[in-house]
Amino acid sequence: MPTIQQFLASGTREQSEKLLTALDSLPDDKRNWSPTAGSRSAIDQIAECAMLNGSTALLLAGNEFPKDFSFEKYLQEKLDLAKDYHRTVELFKTNTDAVCRAIANLTESDLGKTVEMPWGSMSLNDLASYPLWNMTYHEGQITYIRLMLEEPSA
Repeated sequence: MPTIQQFLASGTREQSEKLLTALDSLPDDKRNWSPTAGSRSAIDQIAECAMLNGSTALLLAGNEFPKDFSFEKYLQEKLDLAKDYHRTVELFKTNTDAVCRAIANLTESDLGKTVEMPWGSMSLNDLASYPLWNMTYHEGQITYIRLMLEEPSA
């Protein structure tokens, strides 16, 4: 029987592959397309996952949430990252590897530890499950974009 850490690390890895498959199912010229003003493109969602997988890996490894965190700076970094498809995908892969290792390296006693976040404390158990949940959500969003691009059936 796998541990929760093994389950989450394996599931996170598998979901990252599904997310990239969803991205690759879009025509190249539509990866940065959004259906309406204010909605998000597929590559923007991959950039988010790349950045959050990296920051989650750091938190799981014992780092504190940055005291100087700026949501505006985060949004700008994400927008800048999403301008370069290859850089975004490479960072996504690198940070997914890092978060999967960090999840797998958690001990049973680590799971109950907490990290102070701007919105309150979160257990490492909850943080370890976040990348899997977030990438599953975004796979659905990107799949919906693909469906919007398909020809309507007769």
